[in-house]
Amino acid sequence: MTSPLHDQCDRPINYLRVSVTDRCNLRCVYCMPESGVPLQRHEDILRYEEIARLVRVAASLGIYKVRLTGGEPLVRPQLASLVAMLARIPGLDDLSLTTNGMLLAAQARELAQAGLDRVNVSLDTLRPERFTGMTRCGHLEQALAGLEAAQAAGLTPVKINMVVIRGLNEDEVVDFARRTRSDGWHVRYIEIMPLGEGSKWAGDRYVPAGEVRDRIESELGQLDPGPSDERGPARYWRLHGARGTIGFITPISEHFCHRCNRLRLTADGRLLPCLMGTDEFDLRRPLREGANDEALSELFRRAIAGKPAGHRLADQPAPPRMMASVGG
Repeated sequence: MTSPLHDQCDRPINYLRVSVTDRCNLRCVYCMPESGVPLQRHEDILRYEEIARLVRVAASLGIYKVRLTGGEPLVRPQLASLVAMLARIPGLDDLSLTTNGMLLAAQARELAQAGLDRVNVSLDTLRPERFTGMTRCGHLEQALAGLEAAQAAGLTPVKINMVVIRGLNEDEVVDFARRTRSDGWHVRYIEIMPLGEGSKWAGDRYVPAGEVRDRIESELGQLDPGPSDERGPARYWRLHGARGTIGFITPISEHFCHRCNRLRLTADGRLLPCLMGTDEFDLRRPLREGANDEALSELFRRAIAGKPAGHRLADQPAPPRMMASVGG
């Protein structure tokens, strides 16, 4: 395996998040307006062969972990064909996907057979009517069916991502935690970020992870330390006797920029050193103008070299891109 490149803060950069589409089949209230967002033209979206080539270049620089995101990645046709391309890339040993689960039941087995390792399912409530209200059009039973299908297909560990918002779903954090005992779920509680539609919910609706933990421990007992994952954004804990884990992702209350190991590739071919930054490196244009791999590698190196030490949400506004166009 190629050793990863290090940025100016000596962080190893070994993780690439790839948005394959800016389209989504839900309209979650903290992510997208009800009318949706302006969509990229079809010809401006990277083709699967282009994505695979850029991932090969990234892997040659030490990127060994890739996550497919959207929008909702499963709305893009024949996604398993891209998975198969990526799974064959030398040096890539962790290929995962984040989804809302609506289309997962029908695709989980094919994705696993193509070489996908695991999935994360975004799930913010366990109440059917609330689910439809928060997503504006989704049905809880479809998401749960997708989760079960992923488990059956071996896309494990399946992690459940819950964005916690005051007055919307924070009263369910204990219900999710109980599932780590009863069903072995791996639940990750995520602080709302002031990006795009999230900025409307990040004021008095923001719930710090410490408050979530206090609520869980007051009802279910003290959390024990869970498995360590220094490469990821979450810190993990476990209820006594639980098979599953509880993770907290804290971009606001305790940001993890000092250990950030990732870059982001947007569906229209922009490479972002930081989710909350404004710098973008256009890979689509040189790619389509015939740039060789070394020229593309140099753009990756420049993005890594320019990766900031941390976000500055406390003293500057968030970037204009919607979360749906970046992939989180």
